[in-house]
Amino acid sequence: MSFFNTLGRRAPRNPRRSPTTPTSPNFLANDPIATHAPPSPTPGSKALYLCSPFAEAALVKGNFKTIVMLPKYVDMTEWVAVNIFDFYTNLNLFYGVLTECCTSQSCPTMSAGPQLDYTWIDQNRRQIKLAAPTYIDYVMTWVQNLLDDDLVFPTKAGREFPPNFPSTTKHIYRQLLRVFAHIYHAHYHQLLHFRSEPHFNSLFAHFLAFGREYGLLEVKDVRGTATSPVGVGDLWEKWKDMGILEG
Repeated sequence: MSFFNTLGRRAPRNPRRSPTTPTSPNFLANDPIATHAPPSPTPGSKALYLCSPFAEAALVKGNFKTIVMLPKYVDMTEWVAVNIFDFYTNLNLFYGVLTECCTSQSCPTMSAGPQLDYTWIDQNRRQIKLAAPTYIDYVMTWVQNLLDDDLVFPTKAGREFPPNFPSTTKHIYRQLLRVFAHIYHAHYHQLLHFRSEPHFNSLFAHFLAFGREYGLLEVKDVRGTATSPVGVGDLWEKWKDMGILEG
Protein backbone atom coordinates (compact mmCIF):
# COMPACT_ATOMS: atom_id res chain seq x y z
CA MET A 1 0.00 0.00 0.00
CA SER A 2 1.25 3.52 -0.77
CA PHE A 3 -0.18 6.80 0.39
CA PHE A 4 1.32 8.79 -2.50
CA ASN A 5 -2.05 9.13 -4.26
CA THR A 6 -4.14 9.82 -1.17
CA LEU A 7 -3.61 13.56 -0.64
CA GLY A 8 -6.94 15.29 -0.52
CA ARG A 9 -8.80 12.35 1.03
CA ARG A 10 -9.55 13.50 4.54
CA ALA A 11 -11.00 11.71 7.53
CA PRO A 12 -11.52 12.62 11.20
CA ARG A 13 -8.31 13.02 13.15
CA ASN A 14 -7.99 10.06 15.42
CA PRO A 15 -4.36 8.89 15.33
CA ARG A 16 -3.10 6.18 17.66
CA ARG A 17 0.18 6.51 19.51
CA SER A 18 3.11 4.25 18.75
CA PRO A 19 3.12 0.94 20.68
CA THR A 20 6.93 0.95 20.66
CA THR A 21 7.44 4.18 22.57
CA PRO A 22 10.31 3.74 25.08
CA THR A 23 8.83 3.09 28.46
CA SER A 24 10.89 3.85 31.47
CA PRO A 25 19.78 24.66 8.89
CA ASN A 26 18.52 24.21 5.69
CA PHE A 27 18.79 20.68 4.51
CA LEU A 28 19.39 19.32 1.01
CA ALA A 29 17.76 15.94 1.34
CA ASN A 30 19.22 14.31 -1.75
CA ASP A 31 21.12 12.53 -0.17
CA PRO A 32 29.06 5.79 33.67
CA ILE A 33 29.34 4.69 30.17
CA ALA A 34 32.29 3.90 27.97
CA THR A 35 32.70 6.69 25.42
CA HIS A 36 35.25 4.97 23.20
CA ALA A 37 34.41 3.51 19.81
CA PRO A 38 33.27 -0.14 19.73
CA PRO A 39 35.97 -2.73 19.12
CA SER A 40 36.32 -3.69 15.48
CA PRO A 41 34.89 -7.16 14.82
CA THR A 42 37.35 -9.80 13.80
CA PRO A 43 37.06 -11.08 10.23
CA GLY A 44 34.06 -13.38 9.87
CA SER A 45 32.55 -12.38 13.21
CA LYS A 46 28.98 -11.16 13.53
CA ALA A 47 27.94 -7.76 14.81
CA LEU A 48 26.45 -7.94 18.31
CA TYR A 49 22.98 -6.97 17.11
CA LEU A 50 22.92 -10.04 14.85
CA CYS A 51 23.79 -12.48 17.64
CA SER A 52 21.42 -14.37 19.93
CA PRO A 53 19.78 -13.44 22.19
CA PHE A 54 20.14 -9.78 21.16
CA ALA A 55 18.59 -10.06 17.69
CA GLU A 56 15.51 -11.75 19.19
CA ALA A 57 15.06 -9.24 22.03
CA ALA A 58 11.81 -7.31 21.54
CA LEU A 59 8.83 -5.82 23.36
CA VAL A 60 6.42 -6.74 20.56
CA LYS A 61 5.96 -10.38 19.62
CA GLY A 62 4.79 -11.59 16.26
CA ASN A 63 4.72 -9.84 12.88
CA PHE A 64 4.80 -6.05 12.90
CA LYS A 65 2.32 -5.97 10.02
CA THR A 66 -0.47 -6.00 12.59
CA ILE A 67 0.53 -2.71 14.23
CA VAL A 68 1.18 -0.69 11.09
CA MET A 69 -2.19 -1.27 9.45
CA LEU A 70 -4.28 1.81 8.87
CA PRO A 71 -6.93 2.14 11.61
CA LYS A 72 -10.54 2.40 10.55
CA TYR A 73 -11.75 5.94 9.83
CA VAL A 74 -8.23 7.41 9.96
CA ASP A 75 -6.90 9.29 6.95
CA MET A 76 -3.74 7.66 5.57
CA THR A 77 -1.79 10.90 5.37
CA GLU A 78 -2.66 11.70 8.99
CA TRP A 79 -1.53 8.21 9.96
CA VAL A 80 1.80 8.64 8.20
CA ALA A 81 2.34 12.06 9.77
CA VAL A 82 1.68 10.99 13.35
CA ASN A 83 3.86 7.91 13.02
CA ILE A 84 6.75 9.92 11.63
CA PHE A 85 6.39 12.23 14.62
CA ASP A 86 6.52 9.23 16.95
CA PHE A 87 9.53 7.63 15.23
CA TYR A 88 11.45 10.90 15.34
CA THR A 89 10.57 11.55 18.99
CA ASN A 90 11.48 8.06 20.18
CA LEU A 91 14.70 7.89 18.16
CA ASN A 92 15.69 11.30 19.50
CA LEU A 93 15.15 10.02 23.05
CA PHE A 94 17.44 7.05 22.45
CA TYR A 95 20.12 9.16 20.83
CA GLY A 96 19.90 11.68 23.67
CA VAL A 97 21.03 8.94 26.05
CA LEU A 98 23.97 8.14 23.79
CA THR A 99 25.26 11.65 23.11
CA GLU A 100 28.12 11.29 25.60
CA CYS A 101 29.22 8.18 23.70
CA CYS A 102 28.86 9.63 20.20
CA THR A 103 31.55 12.29 19.87
CA SER A 104 33.70 13.64 17.07
CA GLN A 105 36.57 11.62 18.56
CA SER A 106 34.74 8.29 18.85
CA CYS A 107 32.68 8.75 15.67
CA PRO A 108 34.64 10.97 13.24
CA THR A 109 32.37 9.88 10.36
CA MET A 110 28.69 8.99 9.99
CA SER A 111 29.40 5.29 9.66
CA ALA A 112 26.78 2.57 9.27
CA GLY A 113 29.00 -0.36 8.35
CA PRO A 114 32.68 -1.31 8.12
CA GLN A 115 32.86 0.14 4.59
CA LEU A 116 30.10 2.75 4.67
CA ASP A 117 30.30 6.40 5.68
CA TYR A 118 27.33 8.60 4.83
CA THR A 119 28.13 11.99 3.35
CA TRP A 120 26.26 15.27 3.69
CA ILE A 121 25.20 17.39 0.71
CA ASP A 122 26.08 21.00 1.43
CA GLN A 123 24.47 24.11 -0.07
CA ASN A 124 26.90 23.96 -2.98
CA ARG A 125 25.78 20.38 -3.62
CA ARG A 126 29.15 18.98 -2.62
CA GLN A 127 29.42 15.72 -0.71
CA ILE A 128 31.24 16.28 2.57
CA LYS A 129 32.07 13.98 5.44
CA LEU A 130 30.88 15.05 8.88
CA ALA A 131 31.44 13.63 12.33
CA ALA A 132 28.45 11.52 13.33
CA PRO A 133 27.21 13.86 16.11
CA THR A 134 27.29 16.81 13.69
CA TYR A 135 25.48 14.85 10.98
CA ILE A 136 22.83 13.63 13.40
CA ASP A 137 22.37 17.11 14.86
CA TYR A 138 21.74 18.44 11.35
CA VAL A 139 19.21 15.68 10.66
CA MET A 140 17.33 16.07 13.92
CA THR A 141 17.23 19.88 13.64
CA TRP A 142 15.93 19.64 10.08
CA VAL A 143 13.20 17.15 11.01
CA GLN A 144 12.18 19.14 14.10
CA ASN A 145 11.84 22.30 12.01
CA LEU A 146 9.60 20.45 9.55
CA LEU A 147 7.43 19.03 12.33
CA ASP A 148 7.05 22.51 13.81
CA ASP A 149 6.06 24.00 10.44
CA ASP A 150 2.27 24.01 10.21
CA LEU A 151 2.51 24.38 6.45
CA VAL A 152 4.29 21.00 6.22
CA PHE A 153 2.70 19.10 9.12
CA PRO A 154 -0.62 20.89 9.55
CA THR A 155 -2.34 20.66 12.92
CA LYS A 156 -5.25 23.05 12.42
CA ALA A 157 -8.62 21.78 11.26
CA GLY A 158 -9.29 22.32 7.57
CA ARG A 159 -5.65 22.80 6.56
CA GLU A 160 -4.47 20.38 3.90
CA PHE A 161 -1.10 18.66 3.66
CA PRO A 162 1.12 20.18 0.95
CA PRO A 163 1.42 18.42 -2.44
CA ASN A 164 5.08 17.58 -1.80
CA PHE A 165 4.34 15.94 1.56
CA PRO A 166 4.98 12.38 0.24
CA SER A 167 8.46 13.26 -1.06
CA THR A 168 9.24 15.14 2.17
CA THR A 169 8.34 12.12 4.26
CA LYS A 170 10.54 9.86 2.12
CA HIS A 171 13.49 12.19 2.71
CA ILE A 172 12.78 12.19 6.44
CA TYR A 173 12.59 8.41 6.48
CA ARG A 174 15.89 8.01 4.63
CA GLN A 175 17.71 10.25 7.10
CA LEU A 176 16.16 8.67 10.21
CA LEU A 177 17.20 5.27 8.83
CA ARG A 178 20.78 6.52 8.73
CA VAL A 179 20.60 7.50 12.40
CA PHE A 180 19.26 4.06 13.29
CA ALA A 181 22.01 2.43 11.21
CA HIS A 182 24.76 4.44 12.90
CA ILE A 183 23.50 3.59 16.39
CA TYR A 184 23.39 -0.12 15.58
CA HIS A 185 26.86 -0.03 14.04
CA ALA A 186 28.65 2.16 16.57
CA HIS A 187 26.65 2.16 19.80
CA TYR A 188 24.79 -1.13 20.17
CA HIS A 189 27.14 -2.25 22.93
CA GLN A 190 26.09 0.83 24.89
CA LEU A 191 22.41 0.01 24.37
CA LEU A 192 23.20 -3.41 25.83
CA HIS A 193 24.80 -1.69 28.80
CA PHE A 194 21.47 0.06 29.41
CA ARG A 195 19.55 -3.17 28.73
CA SER A 196 17.58 -1.23 26.14
CA GLU A 197 17.99 -3.58 23.19
CA PRO A 198 14.37 -4.91 23.34
CA HIS A 199 13.05 -1.34 23.18
CA PHE A 200 15.39 -0.27 20.38
CA ASN A 201 14.87 -3.43 18.33
CA SER A 202 11.10 -3.04 18.57
CA LEU A 203 11.27 0.61 17.57
CA PHE A 204 13.45 -0.19 14.56
CA ALA A 205 11.35 -3.16 13.44
CA HIS A 206 8.24 -0.97 13.71
CA PHE A 207 10.01 1.73 11.69
CA LEU A 208 10.98 -0.76 8.96
CA ALA A 209 7.55 -2.37 8.78
CA PHE A 210 5.77 0.98 8.61
CA GLY A 211 8.13 2.32 5.97
CA ARG A 212 7.63 -0.69 3.72
CA GLU A 213 3.85 -0.73 4.22
CA TYR A 214 3.41 2.88 3.08
CA GLY A 215 6.15 3.13 0.45
CA LEU A 216 8.42 5.39 2.51
CA LEU A 217 11.43 3.12 2.61
CA GLU A 218 13.63 1.88 -0.22
CA VAL A 219 15.13 -1.58 0.26
CA LYS A 220 18.41 -0.36 -1.25
CA ASP A 221 18.70 2.19 1.56
CA VAL A 222 18.43 -0.61 4.12
CA ARG A 223 20.82 -3.00 2.39
CA GLY A 224 23.28 -0.65 0.71
CA THR A 225 25.46 -1.96 -2.11
CA ALA A 226 27.78 -4.93 -2.48
CA THR A 227 30.81 -2.69 -1.95
CA SER A 228 29.23 -0.51 0.76
CA PRO A 229 26.67 -2.63 2.65
CA VAL A 230 24.61 -1.10 5.45
CA GLY A 231 25.17 -3.06 8.64
CA VAL A 232 21.48 -3.28 9.52
CA GLY A 233 20.71 -4.84 6.13
CA ASP A 234 21.61 -8.22 7.64
CA LEU A 235 19.29 -7.51 10.57
CA TRP A 236 16.48 -6.76 8.11
CA GLU A 237 17.03 -10.15 6.46
CA LYS A 238 17.25 -11.96 9.80
CA TRP A 239 13.97 -10.47 11.00
CA LYS A 240 12.28 -11.44 7.72
CA ASP A 241 13.48 -15.02 8.21
CA MET A 242 12.14 -14.96 11.78
CA GLY A 243 8.71 -13.78 10.57
CA ILE A 244 8.95 -10.42 12.33
CA LEU A 245 8.90 -8.47 9.06
CA GLU A 246 7.19 -9.10 5.76
CA GLY A 247 9.28 -10.31 2.85
